[in-house]
Amino acid sequence: MGALKGFMEIKRETPKARPVPERLKDQKEIYEPFPLEKYREQGARCMDCGVPFCQSSTGCPLGNAIPDWNDMVYRDRWEDAVALLTKTNNFPEFTGRICPAPCEGACVLGINEPAVTIRNIEEIIAEQGFEHGWIAPNPPKQRTGKKVAIIGSGPAGLAAADQLNHAGHEVTVFEKADRIGGLLMYGIPHFKMEKTVVKRRIELMEKEGVIFKTNAHIGKDIPAKTLVEDFDAVILCCGSEKPRDLPVEGRDLDGVHFAMDFLPQQNKRNEGDTIPEDIAITAKGKNVLIIGGGDTGSDCLGTSLRQGAKKVHQFELLSEPPLERSPNNPWPQWPMTLRLSSSHEEAGGKITDYSILTKKFTGKNGKLQKVHAVKIRFGDPDPKTGRRAMEEIPGSEFTLDVELVLLAMGFVHPVHEGLVKELGLELDGRGNVACDKNKMTNVPGVFVAGDMARGQSLVVWAIAEGREAARGVDQHLMGYTFLPHSQYL
Repeated sequence: MGALKGFMEIKRETPKARPVPERLKDQKEIYEPFPLEKYREQGARCMDCGVPFCQSSTGCPLGNAIPDWNDMVYRDRWEDAVALLTKTNNFPEFTGRICPAPCEGACVLGINEPAVTIRNIEEIIAEQGFEHGWIAPNPPKQRTGKKVAIIGSGPAGLAAADQLNHAGHEVTVFEKADRIGGLLMYGIPHFKMEKTVVKRRIELMEKEGVIFKTNAHIGKDIPAKTLVEDFDAVILCCGSEKPRDLPVEGRDLDGVHFAMDFLPQQNKRNEGDTIPEDIAITAKGKNVLIIGGGDTGSDCLGTSLRQGAKKVHQFELLSEPPLERSPNNPWPQWPMTLRLSSSHEEAGGKITDYSILTKKFTGKNGKLQKVHAVKIRFGDPDPKTGRRAMEEIPGSEFTLDVELVLLAMGFVHPVHEGLVKELGLELDGRGNVACDKNKMTNVPGVFVAGDMARGQSLVVWAIAEGREAARGVDQHLMGYTFLPHSQYL
């Protein structure tokens, strides 16, 4: 522990965001530089508490040794901090930018004071590592002769590839898109994480020997069984890509789109691509409605504002969260409290309308013009199921003029058509791919990780899943493994 009274004498401080008018003119990350001395001060706030819940299963699934590297940052031991952090987290430059930081929700200091800025400290450790060459190509000294195919290049696939490559296996990552990175490349807006950060990591992994193949849609353009026959093991990291739909009247009108049809197009534009006009989705000059109040909805909001939307509305079916923890949401659980994202700040504050049920869409000549909705309320929880009955409030019906609706209501399970059906993979009760404790599916030699196994989740969980699948594959191929377990087990 560094400063004995650090948590008493130093207030939580985070990097300041650039002025809203400035950042709405570009697609760059929104935060201004933060002096290293400020990071040292924030590291000094860590209490080195007896039981660090930040790195427990309620906090970080990776088991990051958070108090230790907080102390190292405070003491200017940056190289040691990089070495310790990268033992448990393959990509701290990703999680330090886009993870919602369950570790901070479980921070002991957070019981009655603002939590330690763990996520920001994690990011600067990674950036110091790249700047000073402490994070550099480190190819394995010898190879095992075993070949592993990984389908999907999101955080789970990349983590599995990184672990298995360092274990000496020959790893090939297949990606159906034209660029590597999965949702890191095409799901996360540039203003939350610039893609130079992703490309930097991919280039490093290539130098270490990982093989990447783009425009390779396994199960469509390339039979999945071909990979099973040609490789010693296969890991499926295809994500949870079946979006939750809204089957109401007018859903097929021109102007109603899934969020993940909208967001990747802007990322492609940012990378210099041209989107054909007949399939282009843009918010410019339009009244926009975002249905869904989560992170994806927030990403749609920030993107719509940067595209020049005329007006943006946001609906959420659930009730408005409280400002403080409710009695049934105690520490160290993730706090289910009201949060306003940087995109909401850009929109002028809280724009989300809660407890809203969308009834139908109407338009003219096949084009969207209006959304029809009603306010709802929830009854008391059912004693048996815990679910609360939803009822419409009489007389609360209303309409909005909109030309673009973005459905950001999450994902239900992986896409079953294609490789899942081709390989005859068993599913669990939620439609995810079932697996054993070693992440192997019912097909010998075929493993699964990330959202495809767990369901829609966080980047940090995807990395933990990928690391765990790599461990299972290494054990399967070699009969033993020195790769570590993830914390969540």
